[in-house]
Amino acid sequence: MPMDENEIVRLIKQAIPDAKVSIQDLAGDGDHYAATVVSEEFRGKSRVQQHQMVYQALQGNMGGVLHALALQTSAPE
Repeated sequence: MPMDENEIVRLIKQAIPDAKVSIQDLAGDGDHYAATVVSEEFRGKSRVQQHQMVYQALQGNMGGVLHALALQTSAPE
């Protein structure tokens, strides 16, 4: 069963409470999403570290229920 956009946002915000999360369903199938996540917690961290934080927030769903996630992360400007 595909993962709902609201569930993705909920999991990310649960782990990164100040995150501003924007989700786009790329294929309309609930399996391929693009996400933009902006959080002060990313400041000073490498892009890889930022992405790892988001993947950890998804609690193992990446590559399973959530097939593909094009991810953009940054600290607020």
